[in-house]
Amino acid sequence: MMRARLAALTVAALLLGTAAHSQDTRPNIVLIMAEDLSPRLGAYGDPVARTPVIDRLASEGARYTRAYTTAGVCAPSRAAIIMGVEQNEWGAGHMRAAQGGYAAVPPEGWKAFPELLRAAGYWVVNNGKTDYQMAGGNPLLRAFGGPSSIWDETAGDDWRGRAPGQPFFAYLTLANTHESQVWPTWHLFSISGLLMAPLRIPNHLSWEFETDPLSVSLPPYYLDTETVRDDIARHYNNIGNVDRGVAEILAKLEEDGVADNTLVMFAGDHGDGLPRAKRWLYDSGTWIPLLVRWPGHVVPDTVETELVSGLDLAPTFLRAAGVDVPARMQGRVIVGPERAPPPPVLYAARDRMDESADTVRSVRDERYLYIRNLHPERPYVLDIAFRDETPMMQEMLARAEAGTLPPRVAQWFRSTRDPEELYDTTVDPHQMKNLAADSAYEDVVARFRTLLDERLAQGRDLGLLPEEALKERFWPGGEEPVTSVPEVSWRGRTATVTAAHQASIEVRLDEDGPWSLYVEPVEVGPGQRLEARAVRYGWAGSEVRDFEPDGAPSER
Repeated sequence: MMRARLAALTVAALLLGTAAHSQDTRPNIVLIMAEDLSPRLGAYGDPVARTPVIDRLASEGARYTRAYTTAGVCAPSRAAIIMGVEQNEWGAGHMRAAQGGYAAVPPEGWKAFPELLRAAGYWVVNNGKTDYQMAGGNPLLRAFGGPSSIWDETAGDDWRGRAPGQPFFAYLTLANTHESQVWPTWHLFSISGLLMAPLRIPNHLSWEFETDPLSVSLPPYYLDTETVRDDIARHYNNIGNVDRGVAEILAKLEEDGVADNTLVMFAGDHGDGLPRAKRWLYDSGTWIPLLVRWPGHVVPDTVETELVSGLDLAPTFLRAAGVDVPARMQGRVIVGPERAPPPPVLYAARDRMDESADTVRSVRDERYLYIRNLHPERPYVLDIAFRDETPMMQEMLARAEAGTLPPRVAQWFRSTRDPEELYDTTVDPHQMKNLAADSAYEDVVARFRTLLDERLAQGRDLGLLPEEALKERFWPGGEEPVTSVPEVSWRGRTATVTAAHQASIEVRLDEDGPWSLYVEPVEVGPGQRLEARAVRYGWAGSEVRDFEPDGAPSER
């Protein structure tokens, strides 16, 4: 094992080229992402939340009060974050692409921002949430996998697998607040989300804090019942466990002596995992907490009120690391000397949610939220089995069936939708009063309508295509494309590796060692043989090939 490790580090050193420094002063980067979490934190003024560690993190850096994701659900939102391009511009808008029988395939040459960091010499680790719609290969893993080239490690809880002194990027997801953790019991869904096993398992958790259900405040679109209060109290309990997870990560940074040279960002992947929040384009579904601590670059205890998008994470991290931002990326740098001004508006999208097709688009500025329902003939509440496991949802569905919901709650259970919705979020934070038909807001509606019309007219929104057409576009004939094996040319013992379709390439000199991202020609020592593999995002990876210095490949 030691021999394998040394061989891998030798390859890594060769591949880093000029990016390798004897004393690398580039910042480390840690992205802590909580699942299904709106800004229910003490730092955002929530009186019920008990989040002392996260609140302290906020006081040590910047707190963003208008940060929003491009979707209200995880896979599309995370897909946009990792590529720096809105999910529907490259076919990742449906939840989940795998359930539609395909994977999203970005244009040739597009790379996720962690791979760009990896190519620049960073050790790049993910602790298991690789949920960004581009997995090929094994169909049982397709919903949650991803191209291997993006990460050095996909099951690491920290950055300690790196070479000494190597800068790192760690994408650490805390799953405590996931929607399923609100359920008192849970059962196993198939990977496609279509089948359910009958086994129910108690959702017993050890909570850092216990929340009194009577202490929680309820948005007007919920019933005030014991069931609803219990669910929201469990959500707060889970938030306490997220705080504990953040504490463990920050403690490791201190233990390793790297806290002062590490940019730490805490964010949600979208809004609360609760009904009329997760999956929706209301603030409850897309408004997230966003905190950034970067000693020497971010002034402590600052509050930023400008519009921020999930698309801004990629360029922010890349420029912090000194890496060029690809022109295709749509976000901006939000911290550091290259901080850019905010955009006037942000866009978001809702498409198929599990088993139910849908098409909704939104535009917002700092005050107004405009939503267009492209299928106004459909009810607001579609059939989504996973969502319906939440007890409060079951209670509201039963009351809706019986016709006993109060009007403020029944509003969401209407059998048809308003074609357009407009909300003044400064006076209507829960988006209960639709102003779209109010003549006093005619000019506001017209402005947003024009913005969205112009955007859709550009023809870049692949979510407007029938999903069968999308599937045929990416996997013609329903067949998953397979990446071609890389080609190797030799100059003495130096190997130059190439791949078709600008696929990503990984290499290693020891079959027992980890893979390294190929960025420049590799020197193959005496007695060594080069292994290479390639993957184009959204396709199955290539076969692994061995290459001898004479150039003759041997299939393994």
